[in-house]
Amino acid sequence: MIVLISGGSSGIGKAAAERFVMGGHTVYELSRSGADREGIRHLRADVSKRDEVFAAVELLIELEGRVDVLLSNAGFGISGAFEECSEAAVRKQFDVNLFGAIHLIQAVLPHMRKAGRGRILITSSLAGEIAIPFQSFYAASKAALNSLCLSLDNELRPFGISCSALIPGDIRTGFTEAREKTASTVYQAEAASLARMEKDERQGARPEQVAEKLYRMAVSRRRPRPLTTLGANYFLLYLLYRLLPRSFGNWLVGKIYAPQHSN
Repeated sequence: MIVLISGGSSGIGKAAAERFVMGGHTVYELSRSGADREGIRHLRADVSKRDEVFAAVELLIELEGRVDVLLSNAGFGISGAFEECSEAAVRKQFDVNLFGAIHLIQAVLPHMRKAGRGRILITSSLAGEIAIPFQSFYAASKAALNSLCLSLDNELRPFGISCSALIPGDIRTGFTEAREKTASTVYQAEAASLARMEKDERQGARPEQVAEKLYRMAVSRRRPRPLTTLGANYFLLYLLYRLLPRSFGNWLVGKIYAPQHSN
């Protein structure tokens, strides 16, 4: 298979690229600052810039003639109180997480339709389903990706193309340290909420575990579910949250991640 992975120079993307190489597939990683490495060819592009993404995909098509699997993985997080996050930070969050995926999918879709097959995978987050306080814009960007996946999977079915989002929980990667933070002097719960969240992340799954799940979603003969969790614990959490009254589930999240209330 010909595999294209965005954000493939570090973290989950890097682990996924290496897993596909181990599986004997031809792998291209797309990022701003990566480099060729054994079995993996680097394509330079900023996913938030549509023209750069389309140019990189066209180069891949010239070299390989097709894209069998797209893994839209590039992303980052911001945190802070809703009213205190700058418009620039919010726009950057959506430009990378949401529009980056849109650019990639729109670039590869004509080629997948022509081939009559293809598999689109998106690294999303459980935060898109269970929103955590002081991550409102990150959660909103992932919720948008999850909805996009559900819609696309039905749109693309007649063309032999599937679209699936993996919604893992806490993962141990450089994502935690790279988070862009807006500190609050007003919301007393913010610092404790962020500390709890980052502690959970540092104790989370390894990127190799996420990569293995993504690999199995790509190579499985069965059409993957449009939204898939990672691990039994998160599957049960996701199921429980969906079964509970939404107000009660959201109250529980608030008790864990926003235990105090500012005046």
